[in-house]
Amino acid sequence: MSKLRVNCFSVSVDGYGAGPHQSLEAPLGQGGLDLHQWVFPTKTFQQMHGEQVPDANAGTTGIDDDFARRGMIDVGAWVLGRNMFTPSRGPWPADGWKGWWGPNPPYHVPVFVLSHYAREPLEMEGGTTFHFVTEGIEVALKKAKVAAGKLDVRLGGGVATIRQYLRAKLLDELHLAVAPVVLGKGEHLFEGIDLASLGYRVSESKTSERVLHVVFERR
Repeated sequence: MSKLRVNCFSVSVDGYGAGPHQSLEAPLGQGGLDLHQWVFPTKTFQQMHGEQVPDANAGTTGIDDDFARRGMIDVGAWVLGRNMFTPSRGPWPADGWKGWWGPNPPYHVPVFVLSHYAREPLEMEGGTTFHFVTEGIEVALKKAKVAAGKLDVRLGGGVATIRQYLRAKLLDELHLAVAPVVLGKGEHLFEGIDLASLGYRVSESKTSERVLHVVFERR
């Protein structure tokens, strides 16, 4: 059965998934980039975000790369909060914005973006089409599962979107990469959320040189 899962979502050791003062120049907020230092060197990341013809030998292997690679397996569609697609707020501006990733985003499958404002689908290179959903998280998930077929749906974030799906008990699996970084403020992933009462349990944990990988599953 198709699952909704979060993979490779980085948080600080004090629970923040993004720093304060997010902007075009700092989309992850102040200090937010430090949370992701574990994934940038991996072979999986280098091949996804490298040059047009990436070096097959570039990047590190090991625990971090294993989790990064697992996150891309059997994914037939994505769901994103609007903040993961654009820095703008309110009605869609006529600025030609097509995402953070250039003409060929790394998804290569349908992506369903949550928004309060309607917008026509945006077809990109490499098989990625962004669909903008105004009817809420359940409708977005339903559309994503139809598009994914027998494959899984990956929830990309951000923090507020993951929190909504957690509270609704719609998220089947949550993989966090806990970085040894203290942010102190920003967007806290679990504030006011009781994972145990929602049915989530730790099913796996591994430590690499850079982060602690923890996988939660809902029983």
